[in-house]
Amino acid sequence: MSTTELNLPSDVDQLHVLVAKLHKEKGENESEIRYLNERIKQLTHQLYGRKSEKLLLDDNFEQSSLFDDSGVSDESEPASVDEIITVPSHKRKKKGGRKILSENLPCVEVEHDIKESEKLCACGCWMSRIGQEVSERLEMLPARFWVERHIRLKYACKHCEGVERNEGERSVKIAPVPVQLLPKTISSPSLLSHVFVGKFCDSLPFYRQEKQFLRLGFSITRATMCNWATKVADKCQPILDLLRQEILSGPLINIDESWFQVLKEEGRSPESNSFMWVYRGGRPDKIAVIYRYNKSRSGVEAKKFLGDYRGNVQTDGFSGYNFLDTQEGIVHAGCWAHVRRKFLEVAGSRNVKNKQNLSGLGKAGKAIQYIRELYAIEKNARLKNLSPDLLREARQQKSKPILDEFKDWLTEKGPQIPPKSLLGKAFIYTQSQWHRLVKYLEDGNIGMDNNLAENAVRPFVVGRKNWLFSDTTDGAKANAAIYSLIETAKSKGLEPYRYFCYLFDKLPVAQDEGQLKALLPMNLTDDDLELHQKEYLEKSNRAVKKI
Repeated sequence: MSTTELNLPSDVDQLHVLVAKLHKEKGENESEIRYLNERIKQLTHQLYGRKSEKLLLDDNFEQSSLFDDSGVSDESEPASVDEIITVPSHKRKKKGGRKILSENLPCVEVEHDIKESEKLCACGCWMSRIGQEVSERLEMLPARFWVERHIRLKYACKHCEGVERNEGERSVKIAPVPVQLLPKTISSPSLLSHVFVGKFCDSLPFYRQEKQFLRLGFSITRATMCNWATKVADKCQPILDLLRQEILSGPLINIDESWFQVLKEEGRSPESNSFMWVYRGGRPDKIAVIYRYNKSRSGVEAKKFLGDYRGNVQTDGFSGYNFLDTQEGIVHAGCWAHVRRKFLEVAGSRNVKNKQNLSGLGKAGKAIQYIRELYAIEKNARLKNLSPDLLREARQQKSKPILDEFKDWLTEKGPQIPPKSLLGKAFIYTQSQWHRLVKYLEDGNIGMDNNLAENAVRPFVVGRKNWLFSDTTDGAKANAAIYSLIETAKSKGLEPYRYFCYLFDKLPVAQDEGQLKALLPMNLTDDDLELHQKEYLEKSNRAVKKI
């Protein structure tokens, strides 16, 4: 077949140019195919593989790489055919028996005896009691509800009927209306706490709670519960403002965001994604968490929340946080968990088995090993409970040399890796974030990663899987407010139901900033809530006896 039939150029120089172009296209196509295959394996691993990022690898187990991917694996030796593996001995944890039921619970004893006729022995004598065997089981009753009817007595003077009175004097006097968080509703602090903890702590949507109430014999519609949530969020706004002040007063703020759907947003389709932003910070002994709804993922929301804050801010690598790098007075720290995640995606896409040695993972395994050593230093520091200053010194002495070596290794190996491969993307991400990743060396208040914010946003993500969306922007803001209160209470170790009962009982009578600050979770203890709960239970017991 002639060159004319193939439409090849007759000139030799043009032919060389065409060949070079085809070689280039071939390389690009092969690179694209390799990347797509890696993505398929990665997504398959996400669907069917382990979800935990924790490495279950045994460094005593040597296994060379079974793969020969260009630009991915380092040089590896052939596997030994007759390799002998020594399995170390281990201690088996003894199974514990049934846990003892709480001694604080009331106990009802039920005695079981044999029939009188069975107590007569075959010899004709009566048997004597020699002991007993005791077993326990936990009983419960469904939630009990009762109506608390408030009767306001009225008084009038019959001798003054028809007599003119001075301005301001009343002919009839009545007891004042009891202070209530939501006036003119059937809600009480205990009922509101039950409803909100059900949705925002136990991820039980309002429509499911509506069915529960129906089974218990009365009706509280989801619309009513939504209305309560919106109004309570408005009442709690002063508390949220104080929580923001607490966050801005600390040395470190962790920020993260997650999408969710709001059906009725002005100018937007119901399918559009909105975002829930999470801020975690404050003094180490007074940590606060705040959720804020925004229809945009733009960094404008974070900039508005931070205001004139001066201190450390830690985020992931999302571009919406880039403004922090140039914000005056702010140190912008990166997240090593996201870096590790990038390299684990490479390892996961190659079907890495548990206990496979990191050396069998090539360059991805080498990077993971560097990161593992850095985290080991942090773990030892936590066990020693080092102060921020001592932690900074430990990082300068131990972590900095590892980071310097890691950076040199990235610089050396980076050009050898196809940039469009998963490993290449991991390298590029790490190098582009490096100026943020090393910030934690400078201040012991900064952690290695942004997991504190991710952990704070996780309850919202779990809840979203159940209630799916918010109907209106008011509902979205109410969700943010109540999640803020619950997660802050949990960070202080307070039981959310008890905290809400206390808050909703005391908030209506709080008059000034000092009284409002006393209601913040970080300013309360379990003893405060226990005392309030005891008073409530005494009142409840009196009501139950009447029933």
